[in-house]
Amino acid sequence: MSVSRCVSLFSRLQRRISAQSVRCTALSCHVSPGSVFLHQPHQAAAAVCSRNASSNSSSPKPPDTSLFVPVSLKSEAPEGGSVGAELTQPLDKSEVLKIMNRFYKRKEMQKMAADHGLDARLFHQAFISFRKYVLEMTSITAELHIILNDICYGAGHIDDLYPYFMRHAKQIFPMLDCMDDLRKISDLRLPANWYPEARAIQRKVVFHAGPTNSGKTYHAIQRFLSAKSGVYCGPLKLLAHEIFEKSNTAGVACDLVTGEERTFMDSEGRASGHVACTIEMCSVTTPCLCADEIHVCGESAAIEFIRELMYSTGEEVEVHTYQRLTPFSILDQAVESLDNLRPGDCVVCFSKNDIYSISRQIEARGLECAVIYGSLPPGTKLSQAKKFNDPEDPCKILIATDAIGMGLNLSIKRIIFNSLIKPNINDKGEKQMETISTSQALQIAGRAGRFSSKFKEGEVTTMYRDDLPILKEILSHNVDPIETAGLHPTAEQIEMFAYHLPDATLSNLVDIFVSLSQVDGVYFVCNIDDFKFLADMIQHIPLNMRSRYVFCTAPINKKQPFVCTSFLKFARQFSRDEPLTFDWICRHVSWPLIPPKNIKDLVHLEAVHDVLDLYLWLSYRFMDMFPDTASVREIQKELDDIIQEGVRNITRLIRATDPAITNPLQTGASTRGNSGTASSNYLTSSKGQRGQRSSRVSDSTLAGRLVRDGLLTPDLLRQLQKEWSKEQKPDPTNQKELDIEDHHSNNKGRKKKK
Repeated sequence: MSVSRCVSLFSRLQRRISAQSVRCTALSCHVSPGSVFLHQPHQAAAAVCSRNASSNSSSPKPPDTSLFVPVSLKSEAPEGGSVGAELTQPLDKSEVLKIMNRFYKRKEMQKMAADHGLDARLFHQAFISFRKYVLEMTSITAELHIILNDICYGAGHIDDLYPYFMRHAKQIFPMLDCMDDLRKISDLRLPANWYPEARAIQRKVVFHAGPTNSGKTYHAIQRFLSAKSGVYCGPLKLLAHEIFEKSNTAGVACDLVTGEERTFMDSEGRASGHVACTIEMCSVTTPCLCADEIHVCGESAAIEFIRELMYSTGEEVEVHTYQRLTPFSILDQAVESLDNLRPGDCVVCFSKNDIYSISRQIEARGLECAVIYGSLPPGTKLSQAKKFNDPEDPCKILIATDAIGMGLNLSIKRIIFNSLIKPNINDKGEKQMETISTSQALQIAGRAGRFSSKFKEGEVTTMYRDDLPILKEILSHNVDPIETAGLHPTAEQIEMFAYHLPDATLSNLVDIFVSLSQVDGVYFVCNIDDFKFLADMIQHIPLNMRSRYVFCTAPINKKQPFVCTSFLKFARQFSRDEPLTFDWICRHVSWPLIPPKNIKDLVHLEAVHDVLDLYLWLSYRFMDMFPDTASVREIQKELDDIIQEGVRNITRLIRATDPAITNPLQTGASTRGNSGTASSNYLTSSKGQRGQRSSRVSDSTLAGRLVRDGLLTPDLLRQLQKEWSKEQKPDPTNQKELDIEDHHSNNKGRKKKK
């Protein structure tokens, strides 16, 4: 189980303890693998785990002045008109320019300005604006006019301009006048003290530590079920649904609360004593959060960090350790060919393109396979999992991304890593290919041989022999310990920033907040790039700050153009105070929709499902503006069925992607050189880890357009070429050799991890 299972929940609970003094019997909590940061506008702050992240010093730090955007001043003439000229005489602009430039070069002026918050960057910007104001305004204030006139005639000193310069600087940089207030607002130190009522009680904190399939979650849930009341928290809807169903099946009434759904077991809508929810929906007003007992599940790598957190609250942690219930072994041989797949195998890929390719190759061999990847709707994932788990179903092979590590119960005998390279986004927002971490590898490998499945022992290997020693090395390491947890600015804090800086954009406000924030050594400020992406997208739309903040916390996939376009339209319609009705959303998504005819259609349907999720998510925050939740949920269920049908026929969709082409690689033949090999380059991470190859394909062809749109890769086209050749020649001589040859081609130039 991922390290993040523990910290993402526990850090959040520390800061979301209710101000209620009522106590509850127990709180059983569970955070599952791969948890991501979820914004919550009503919390004091939000947290996510990270390792080896640097934290800010407790002492005030100088602000990042590159974030200070100058305010545009209105070019209105000052009151009094040209009184200064009447009292003295019109200014000689050429002389004034000389005076201004001399003022700029005065080291004394620069030092005085620096003492008041104007570093070299701001001093230069403020001076340019001040000079423009003096020289281009038809009339300046009488007082400034007289000072400039005196300096021109030797009756005044150039330093006399400083007060007027600083007054102008504070007008274009209003944050200079409220820096102390901004620092206080962004002070995130000692989060444990934000809730004195919670600190007034002595809580029992139980940490269930162990690897995947060790029973730690089971023991925590048993305590949850036996308690008078409790809250289960997880980052995935699937996990919340699982506990919701288990609890009610066990006779313990339990409600379900997710970002898009509310289900109350009481017919009159009264809240049950138990709630299963996604972690961002955990109510801050529920007395359970001021509980006597808290249970957290996670890897052993989080134990010391949890102890450190509890040290700040004056509470001790009771640690229960567990061993894996069913062993898994790392095989000494790679699979090497899809011909060697067996019932109960799960081939793990890290891209949908690989999913499409391998599923096509498997079904070409007369086998059925289930498909699970992250962007599939929850219903489709569960349907595919049920298909794979059903002993009566002919489907015995599973093709999946690392989404299977997110808590799905699957009857897997053997985990096969098709690749050990996964795309990641670095701190600069750049995509790079990196070898998976030990934690990720363990999380995925741990799905083999589950205690509750028919396979009591699991096996782990790779598709290709070159990857096997690398996998063994990765799994031989210990999981890096958790060292810090992340905090995020809340709506209230950003609103206070906006009060002091009314002309700043939301994205800029958040940047300044992060720049000024102070945190304790065990915390850091979370990456807010996704939040800023959405903030910039809707900045031109007139919204109040609270609504703008909530919109920007929406969990959307920014890589999907249709989802982003829908988000923009939602915000625009909302800003006009026009409800987004069922008819409106149907027109927007072109409902009713038809089954997908190709992969591109399937991807679009997945995006539409995400848009309906977005509608439901917003409907629980703005009920009056998103009123038709029941109708939208109905068509979303219909869409889920359509997507399920598409996934069941995914091979046909791949074949139908370009029916005019008999051999798909004929389209890309023009990209090959005289030697017959495709030109390629390698993406390598900054750590020198192995990357993946990509080939250039002409944009004038359909294949080229699919590559450009990210729906196909050159490697996928090459694999499909082999399959078409195989179908044209019924008796291929050695499929195993072809697969190995293709793998070596794909891995040419890649470096083994050292």
